[in-house]
Amino acid sequence: MSRSRLAAGLALAAVLVGVLLASPETVVSRATWVAADPVRLVVVVSALALVRPLLAWPTTLLALIVGYGLGPVGLPFALTLIVLTSIPPYLFARRYRGSTRLADMGERTIAVTGSIRGVTASRLLPIPSDVVSVAAGVSNVSLAAFTLGTAVGELPWAIGGVVAGASVETLTTESFGAIVRPEFIALAAVAGVALLVPTVYRRYRVGTEA
Repeated sequence: MSRSRLAAGLALAAVLVGVLLASPETVVSRATWVAADPVRLVVVVSALALVRPLLAWPTTLLALIVGYGLGPVGLPFALTLIVLTSIPPYLFARRYRGSTRLADMGERTIAVTGSIRGVTASRLLPIPSDVVSVAAGVSNVSLAAFTLGTAVGELPWAIGGVVAGASVETLTTESFGAIVRPEFIALAAVAGVALLVPTVYRRYRVGTEA
């Protein structure tokens, strides 16, 4: 192993340990240092995305830091990280779902709403990201449908996080307030419900006419 690879591995390990021992407030307080170097930003935020499921931190934290460091052009990177950090909880739940009543209920729900539509709508609703990921895994949603539904459903939250991060001179924990404004949450929730209503109504009519 070359010295450069060893150094890179040790640096990444140090970042991972630091993130594990930190809190969202600590990460945000170091955002200026992280954002000063684009390479450092990519490494740190990627490491944060890797361990985020273990800490149950909000996925919008990633978008907030990316927006602060890269501005609006960082949106694709932020959305990619949000999708990738959502996959481990989904895979874990799908692997150990078993044959439970909850799994059967999830499969029946997805049969009504559709996999992609169901995941997308769930992402738009004000539900913790990891809860949605686990529910999709338990419901045996395919990885492709989960990934696409997550990307579409998380897009508004990624945009909100990136814009909030890009619009401040100094990133603070109060910056989360720009993402979780009541009107923004309400609009996203309405969009999520609107996605589900037509499909559920059609299934209901078919059931009553049968």
